[in-house]
Amino acid sequence: GYHADRWKKLLIPYSSPTKAYFDTSDQDPFCMYNYLLDITTWNKSIRRGFIKVRITDYAGNSVESQMNSEASTFQQYKRVKILTGFHRDIEKIAKISLTFSTKTLIGPKHKLRILQMKLKSLNNPKR
Repeated sequence: GYHADRWKKLLIPYSSPTKAYFDTSDQDPFCMYNYLLDITTWNKSIRRGFIKVRITDYAGNSVESQMNSEASTFQQYKRVKILTGFHRDIEKIAKISLTFSTKTLIGPKHKLRILQMKLKSLNNPKR
């Protein structure tokens, strides 16, 4: 991640488009805790959609991520990495739940079968 006050001198030299996320403050209104969700799916057919992540601590406090603006494509045995963010930090995670949505009102409901999942804090990489 890049600190928002120093991003220009780091990214401007690149002539090609660059994706970046920015570290934010730990106080409102700009607090955001970034995580990298790395999942491998087991479905035989391709699934395309959006994932929301909910993390819960041992006391039952939970926070839900914002849904990504871009749909992800999930193929059998292919790893997909998704950047997700939370407005509040959960230090000791007891439970992780995912919600898969295609954002369509018409058509069949699809399940996304997860073979492997890792959730890594980008703000606190040692977690």
